[in-house]
Amino acid sequence: MDERTPTAVLGAAGIIGQHFARLLADHPHFAPPLLVGAPRSRGARFGDLWTLAEPVPSALADERVRSPGPAELARRGVRLVFSALPSGRAGVIETDLARRGLDVFTNASDHRGDPAVPLLVPEANPQHLELLRRRRTRGVVVANPNCTATGLTLALAPVVDLLAPASIHVATYQALSGAGSPGVPSLAITDNVIPLIPDEEEKVARESGRILGTVGPKGIRRWPGDIVAQCVRVGVRDGHLEAVTVVARRRPTLRALLRRWTEFDPLRERALPTAPAPPVLVRPESDRPQPLLDRWAGAPASARGMAVSVGRVRWDPPYLRFFVLSHNAVRGGAGGSVLNAELVRSWLAEGSPRWGPPR
Repeated sequence: MDERTPTAVLGAAGIIGQHFARLLADHPHFAPPLLVGAPRSRGARFGDLWTLAEPVPSALADERVRSPGPAELARRGVRLVFSALPSGRAGVIETDLARRGLDVFTNASDHRGDPAVPLLVPEANPQHLELLRRRRTRGVVVANPNCTATGLTLALAPVVDLLAPASIHVATYQALSGAGSPGVPSLAITDNVIPLIPDEEEKVARESGRILGTVGPKGIRRWPGDIVAQCVRVGVRDGHLEAVTVVARRRPTLRALLRRWTEFDPLRERALPTAPAPPVLVRPESDRPQPLLDRWAGAPASARGMAVSVGRVRWDPPYLRFFVLSHNAVRGGAGGSVLNAELVRSWLAEGSPRWGPPR
């Protein structure tokens, strides 16, 4: 009998859904997923829908895409749902699943502002899991942040207390896969940069402030400083590059800042399969990080694409400037949700181990 937790992926045919399938196909704790897609994909062979450059998992290539609703997923014994549904449509379905006792880890934006839902980057704000004690449903809902906010906050987490920032400024160079499929028309992006990603700058500021905030009796108290973002789309397949400037109130040494980044590994003792060790890689080269070279950073192999790369670090007090590169569809997408589920599994096991095979 397979002792792993039964899972499903909603929106399995999309870019994030395919990455979910890739990461779950041979996961040690979570069973290969039931692949759920829109009615137009029902019955399609999953391998025929595959669009990623990485090979389709052999265990899932011949599986057929289904379209069961929340009630049927519950009847089938699914315990854990990974949602790659479009924002705007995801929220109602995810809430229904949680009411039925299924645990939902979502890449959509619908629940990111819910006061009872952690907006989680496991290395940056694991204490926000305390919100789950206030949930209103039998199952839990845990949300990924915006993919750009994920890379930004993971890079900031090791050093934010050393710097006590007055403000954080970020300019982003975002990959095409962040726009989903079919994405940006080729004639619009070739030989071009598009200086508008609708609502992106607002999401980066709002969600990063929440992730860097603290948990109080009334919920999350947002980080009090200003976060100013400018976001553009560039002709790169995968990997968001961000130019960050921190205006600091404190004056640590550059050596202390670099040590914080290189020694940062708060999940080390939990042995989570998708957790990169370390999660932040400092590149010493003058021209790194680069999307083509660094988007798949992360070890072990199960955490490939889950580390962020920091480079071109310049400390001219009060200004700390650096670049950070993250794989938007892995660390900022499916991989982030899988790591969230691994952390919650570990967290629940410390008090109420209710995940496992169907009873």
